Amino acid sequence: MTHYLIWFPSAAMVLTEDEFPEVVADSHAVIQEMKDAGVYVFGGGIDEAVEPVVVGRDGSVAAGGYPGREQELDGGFTVIKVETREEAVRWAAKTAAACRCPQQLRAFGYDPAS
Repeated sequence: MTHYLIWFPSAAMVLTEDEFPEVVADSHAVIQEMKDAGVYVFGGGIDEAVEPVVVGRDGSVAAGGYPGREQELDGGFTVIKVETREEAVRWAAKTAAACRCPQQLRAFGYDPAS
């Protein structure tokens, strides 16, 4: 089984205040469906009020995101564990419909030590 990241940046979710409660309910329903299917691993939204830091090999801490990256990590994500990429695409499509915005799908690399 492969772990997949389903992710969207904050800017992709363009909603009115009136739409927001329905989107929250719909997205929570998809998460519950994932849990019921046994594919949900972890998910949530990036807390954009907390500034990122970069921690060096020596334990030093520098304010800001990773140097040289133009796009900040924000928005929301879900990690699922499924048998096939096709199954991951189906869950990403359900998430996209619930969130009213496209989702990026990425596979995590296999770690033979785990």
